[in-house]
Amino acid sequence: MSTENTAPLSDNERIKKESNLLRGTIAEDLKDELTGGFNGDNFQLIRFHGMYQQDDRDLRAERTEEKLEPLINMMLRCRLPGGIITPEQWLKIDRFASEQTYYGSIRLTTRQTFQFHGVFKPKLKDMHQMLHGIGLDSIATAGDVNRNVLCTPNPVESEVHRQAYEYAKKISEHLLPRTHAYLEIWLDGEKITGPEEEPILGETYLPRKFKTAIAIPPQNDIDVHANDLSFVAIEQDGILAGFNVLVGGGLSTTYGDQSTYPAKAYEFGFIEPKDTLAIAEQVVKVQRDWGNRSNRKNAKTRYTLERVGVDVFKAEVEKRAGVRFQPLRPYRFTERGDRFGWIKGIDNLWHLTLFIENGRLLDYPGRTLKTGVAEIAKIHKGDFRLTANQNLIVARVSERNKKKIDALAKEHGLFDEQVTPQRKNSMACVAFPTCPLAMAESERFLPQFTTRIEAIMSKHNVSREFIVLRVSGCPNGCSRAMLAEVALVGKAIGRYNLYLGGNRIGTRIPRMYKENITDVEILAILDSLIGAWAQERREDEGFGDYTIRKGIVKPVINPAKDFYE
Repeated sequence: MSTENTAPLSDNERIKKESNLLRGTIAEDLKDELTGGFNGDNFQLIRFHGMYQQDDRDLRAERTEEKLEPLINMMLRCRLPGGIITPEQWLKIDRFASEQTYYGSIRLTTRQTFQFHGVFKPKLKDMHQMLHGIGLDSIATAGDVNRNVLCTPNPVESEVHRQAYEYAKKISEHLLPRTHAYLEIWLDGEKITGPEEEPILGETYLPRKFKTAIAIPPQNDIDVHANDLSFVAIEQDGILAGFNVLVGGGLSTTYGDQSTYPAKAYEFGFIEPKDTLAIAEQVVKVQRDWGNRSNRKNAKTRYTLERVGVDVFKAEVEKRAGVRFQPLRPYRFTERGDRFGWIKGIDNLWHLTLFIENGRLLDYPGRTLKTGVAEIAKIHKGDFRLTANQNLIVARVSERNKKKIDALAKEHGLFDEQVTPQRKNSMACVAFPTCPLAMAESERFLPQFTTRIEAIMSKHNVSREFIVLRVSGCPNGCSRAMLAEVALVGKAIGRYNLYLGGNRIGTRIPRMYKENITDVEILAILDSLIGAWAQERREDEGFGDYTIRKGIVKPVINPAKDFYE
């Protein structure tokens, strides 16, 4: 099949080509006091600098009626490969969120980093300069580039964890844009004279966003099938022997367009550690050169693989990298989510994983979560690890500090041993009021919906069990709903598509069971199905596996062909 696309380019390709390597006129736009937003192409270009323009949708109608511009503000996503951050950095971030953002919160994300929501245009430079001052940035956390690189957290739990985290950092740095635009615009750096090139990403960058992750079996806590490129660490004699390489995972769809579909990644083969960067670079480059630049809905890596063929894509990567994929090494995932509570590492230090519902750190009555993390940061001598499931690990805690940190976590409602397994395995994207793409509630909806699911689980005597439940405000996939056992995908205010049939370990895509229904209807369906599961399940059979075995939904085998059956 052809590796070229001759259709007219999308307008995003023009924007990138004319942007002067992502500069555009952002610097001039910052001086425009007539609007809180960015004009023209800059609305798209700021994404390459880690920001999205949003507004408070709760206030949109009211402000329109008053003939006011929407309450425009920016969301910033930090680059944090592997999710590791120091207590000193955290305290600066906490202070900025409290003093300089509209919402005052810190949002932990499914991409193992944090977001600021509600930053007004006059504060943008201060924000970037604050991050730079503590050794962080937001480069390549949005836009058509390789995004924040995920890695199974807690890299001191074993030598393999430590080595894998080092590769996450290396991959992140290797695939970063080389343009000096970020330095010039946000950090007031001097303009660089002479030629400026993007040897990996190219002058028009990638056709679409690109996601990379490292998983360490038996934990699939970063959802390997949600990524364009995943490296599955293979251990041998206690050290990292290499990686199995998976390519072409992705979860977003577009309503009404059956050419879009979620897909699991394809297994390319095994590589040695020394070849990791070369393979990562060439997978990106092949996607850069062969990806669809005409239709952004079909621009992700999974569609390139479907169009040109997996074997053709794989052979091109081998040819360009000068590396042959070896046969896959055996691996098995047995767990999915985070392991909560205290765990001791190989370095004789402790790690406390805290459940942060929806990743939103803010102070609530009786649960001062944001203050609690800041108080822990003031005495903690180790570091923090953000997980890909929106939770927080207080890592590398000494025996001496363990009791103090445990007490602080409990005092501020961060460590609640009564949280059910169901709540710990439920996740939502942000959606309203800040996400411009949201069609239905998600983050604000999930807590009370989970409470009702807990009641159903208790009614059927399975309250010690859990179902991997994910809610998304739209079909774009930020909560990784298309790898859940039960997924609710927003269709309109108060209405969702219900998907069933994923599995606990994240290796099967669910299928739509009912379209455009209310939460009341969903709860009635789940009450019936959970009751049947409780009575008829086999030993250790998850809810998703039960729905497949009983024929409640058919398994998705080849999403490109059967996802919409």
